[in-house]
Amino acid sequence: MRHSADPMVRKQALAIAESLLLEIEQQPFTWCDPQDEKAATAVGSGDCTTSQSSLAGPSPAGEARGSLTNPFDNVADYGGLNGAATDLNGNGLAGYTVDVAITEAGGVAPFADMPAGAMLRIAVTVMGRGENVTLVGYRARYAPNAAG
Repeated sequence: MRHSADPMVRKQALAIAESLLLEIEQQPFTWCDPQDEKAATAVGSGDCTTSQSSLAGPSPAGEARGSLTNPFDNVADYGGLNGAATDLNGNGLAGYTVDVAITEAGGVAPFADMPAGAMLRIAVTVMGRGENVTLVGYRARYAPNAAG
């Protein structure tokens, strides 16, 4: 009887991880931040005013997950996200935390034929109530000029 709630706890952690991974994977991953005036014509991050080359967090720095005025708007913004598990409105599920790690995945199997920065590995870890769940997804760069 003592462990009868364990499947529910694991299922909640899994639902949080799936939801956040899907949210991240649906964001743009192009050379420039989507707000950049050169986003549609850039052939590399050097062509951007604000590139998505940093995977360590929001770029530009003022963006925030769930913000109504300056929300996360690209995959790289989520790099390093950690803390209480919340939805986009800031509502949380008590006892759960999230940690997001985004790394370059091109150049190594199974993406050995792609440049390092053309593929991202997204790892979402949800911890809480004795459960740890990690889900991994991948996001390929798409851009009008996607080479490189």
